[in-house]
Amino acid sequence: MPVTNNANTEPSAAGTGAGALVLFSGGQDSTTCVAWALERYRRVETIGFDYGQRHAIELQVRPHVLDGLRALSPSWKQRLGPDQMIDLKVLGQLSDTALTGDAEIMMQANGLPNTFVPGRNLLFLTLAAALAYRRGLDVLVGGMCETDYSGYPDCRDETIRSLQTTINLGMATSMAIETPLMWLDKAQTWQLASTLGGDALVELVRTQTHTCYLGERGALHPWGYGCGLCPACELRARGYLAYVQGLS
Repeated sequence: MPVTNNANTEPSAAGTGAGALVLFSGGQDSTTCVAWALERYRRVETIGFDYGQRHAIELQVRPHVLDGLRALSPSWKQRLGPDQMIDLKVLGQLSDTALTGDAEIMMQANGLPNTFVPGRNLLFLTLAAALAYRRGLDVLVGGMCETDYSGYPDCRDETIRSLQTTINLGMATSMAIETPLMWLDKAQTWQLASTLGGDALVELVRTQTHTCYLGERGALHPWGYGCGLCPACELRARGYLAYVQGLS
């Protein structure tokens, strides 16, 4: 079964199936992915991971974001099912990165930023597949993107396609991995949120989600909370500015 990497909001044939499990961190991308899945599938559940991340504040905002999504639409409220939080602190214990420790964010000799957590998305999707299998869900949805991202190799379309094949071979199933943001830049991701849920969803993403690598949640900027200096904040702010400029 091919990986689906489009941002079409029309219900798909897969929407008549058992449903989708969304990898939901509490950030902009994964929140948009939850809304995207709610427009396509009759049953949507979410999964999050506590891996000892430096920006653990994202785990605290998750319930509020989910409540906000339910409040935006009666059909979304009906379709949005249980949320699961998985303790994956062993990943943080194995990692020596700027996302799992108090280190300055910088590029490494191998060309990757030290915010890259080796194996993170591989583990996330494998564990999500195991949960989806038990829950009777036939689609995984993730916010991986290689159009406007930090260069993480486990966000590449090639990686996701390969992992989908491995999961289906290893579990004797036909589970699909959907990555609706794969070919969108951040401005287009903001626009997708607007298309899915109008200004109300854009405002929910802006004010309730968390992206900042440093976990800063002091001042509310036009694009949301954050330090404004880390790569995640810069990408989010630049995308929001381009989105707003595109509206004028």
